Amino acid sequence: MNFLNILFIAGIIIFLIVFYGVERLVVKKGKRFFCFIGSLWRSIKTAILENKDVKNFIGKHPRLFSFLKKRFNKNKFSGLPLTLLGTAFLYAFFLFLGITEDIINSPLVAATDIRVENLLAAFHSAGLIKIFLWITLFGKWQVIFAFTAISVALFWMWGKKLYIAPFLISIASSQIFVFFAKILFHRPRPEVAVYTEHSFSFPSGHAAIAVAFYGFLAYALTRRVKKRKHKIGILFTTLLIISAIGFSRLYLGVHYLSDIWGGYLLGLLWMIFAISLCEWMTARKIKAARPPKLFAPKRKKIISLALIFGAILFYAGFANQYHPSLELGPFPQKEISARGALDIFSKVRLPKYTETILGAHQEPLSFLIVAQNDTQLIGAFRSAEWHLADEVSFFSLMKIAKAAFLKKEYLKAPMTPDFWNNQVHNFGFEKPTDIQNVRQRHHARFWLTPYRLKNGERIYVGTASLDIGIKWGVTHKINPDIDTEREFLLNDLRSTGLIGEFRKIQFVKPAIGQNFSGDQFFTDGKIYIIMLK
Repeated sequence: MNFLNILFIAGIIIFLIVFYGVERLVVKKGKRFFCFIGSLWRSIKTAILENKDVKNFIGKHPRLFSFLKKRFNKNKFSGLPLTLLGTAFLYAFFLFLGITEDIINSPLVAATDIRVENLLAAFHSAGLIKIFLWITLFGKWQVIFAFTAISVALFWMWGKKLYIAPFLISIASSQIFVFFAKILFHRPRPEVAVYTEHSFSFPSGHAAIAVAFYGFLAYALTRRVKKRKHKIGILFTTLLIISAIGFSRLYLGVHYLSDIWGGYLLGLLWMIFAISLCEWMTARKIKAARPPKLFAPKRKKIISLALIFGAILFYAGFANQYHPSLELGPFPQKEISARGALDIFSKVRLPKYTETILGAHQEPLSFLIVAQNDTQLIGAFRSAEWHLADEVSFFSLMKIAKAAFLKKEYLKAPMTPDFWNNQVHNFGFEKPTDIQNVRQRHHARFWLTPYRLKNGERIYVGTASLDIGIKWGVTHKINPDIDTEREFLLNDLRSTGLIGEFRKIQFVKPAIGQNFSGDQFFTDGKIYIIMLK
């Protein structure tokens, strides 16, 4: 297991700890907090209603305020329950319209989607892929079909027949709308998918069914349990399941982030509709048929446990035999012909700056290197006594922690990911400074472009920076004078005798900026074009 996988797992563990902590906090302090909010609202409401101008306005518009008063009546479904459900439905609906518009019209959303997928692809490993395949199956139609049948049987047996029709509507309608939305938007799947899905990408059917199915079950359970802490426990467990299913789709590379968000919103719409239908039928006192007498309380519990155990066995058996054909990275780029090295910026208009994950500009590119292949590029840096950064093992992680603590050198320490053209850098090179300390080192990140010159040479672009310390315990702080580091790297490469020719040109305007971690930099905006022999 490499460094990135360990870091990824550590991040998940931290998330789960924080999630559990929030759940405990809500259980212990939630009631007091909402009582305070309620008291504050009542005080504000009383102050407003006692205002003379407000009283005069209410007196002049009795019909309007009579209508509003009815909308907040807690004792009727057409009052506060319908108001809250209707508001939630409209809010989710407009959010869904917003994300669909962003997918069509916003290059930022599309670029962020690609960057997130490319970043997660760096964390792929066979072990984690297997775990997330098991998680994603909780949203697979075969599993949902089996779970639905068992849930319907439990509703019927426990005298909750009222829930069956809304439950099935929530599930079926969400998937029907997902089907037609996929055809309408026709969005291709991400290129870094670890296995092939044969439908279109937006919106995510797994995300939609996660909310429509598990969300409705959570509603039904919270209506049955009495204790507040149990209701909160059900809510947080459901949120964790829904989040895990959505994240599994991202990690496996079969969906973009906006696909997951769109699926959640679509599932939420139908879940709200189904809950509204249940509440309406309850308010109308529409009674469900009583279960047969053969289901005595003890027998019902035994049959219920048997059905739940059967669902677990079905899931385990299905997951054990589910083996899609997997494709791990690196994912090959489509090669494109270019007449000249700079044509990739003047004619193709590739970005001239590195980017944060949200697309904000960072340092401009400072090198464009033409080489026969990766081996020649790596060989040139090695000849200049620069080291290729490792994808280190667990022991290497311990090594870098030890080196940082003892202020010693680690020549191939891992580097934090950086983005250019939505891609994470392909090569990280580093060289120790005179103090021989992992906290300070020369850094260079390079990306392989998809372009080849007519003679078959590949085009690489990159940046250089000098690390002068560690911040937050996880990343380095850079020297703001990145131009000096550009010259340092050029001189090292020239000393190898492997450069055929080079030239320095004005690439972008002189600029002052900052990188993703907030480190300032300044540059004259020039770039070196280097042809390796």
